[in-house]
Amino acid sequence: MNEVEVLRTLEDKVNPDWTALLIVDMVNDLVRAEGKAAIAAKRPMDHVDAMLPNVERLLGFARAAGVMVIHIQHTTLDHGLGASGPWLDARSHATYGLLEFCMENSWGQQVIDELKPIAGEAVVQKHRYSGFVGTNLNQLLLSAKRKTVVVAGISTNVCVEATARDAFSHEFYVVWPADASASWSRDLHDAALQSAGHRYSTVCDVDQLADIWGVSDGAIAETG
Repeated sequence: MNEVEVLRTLEDKVNPDWTALLIVDMVNDLVRAEGKAAIAAKRPMDHVDAMLPNVERLLGFARAAGVMVIHIQHTTLDHGLGASGPWLDARSHATYGLLEFCMENSWGQQVIDELKPIAGEAVVQKHRYSGFVGTNLNQLLLSAKRKTVVVAGISTNVCVEATARDAFSHEFYVVWPADASASWSRDLHDAALQSAGHRYSTVCDVDQLADIWGVSDGAIAETG
């Protein structure tokens, strides 16, 4: 029988040598009060305001610890390119959904200034809920010899969950700090995390990761 390495503790899973932080859809159209989700879709934004400081801290901790960082941007192509019947049908009845958001090369598609990528951080453009579908995300992770992904961003029950599930299906350990993702529905947020914790992810919080990585808010301030 083949010997299979199994990482069982949170400490082992999030070793910076083999961990990548995936920040999902923290872009202007989905985060800002003047973005299309708030203006056109009338999506409430209180959930974003509450979790954004935690994502900022998580990104700072990851950078200080030398964790690989990948920013994932939802992107809609002009002229209906990349659209399909199932996708358009799903978007037409999605809660607070709209079709023309995060348009390619627009302000709305760009990562918010607080989390702006720096040199050496990859940016992956996705066209579906999961960051793995039709992108080079898996190749980036394999090339960097990553074993674990830490997921964060919005929305917990849609794009973050889809990316987390696909990460597990691609044989990565999934770690999910519950306070670094959010949804317009607290019930859906909680349900997604409960399902993840029962089946495919280690659910934790940002401070636990900071403790394991040996970094602090003071260290972020010094490096920032």
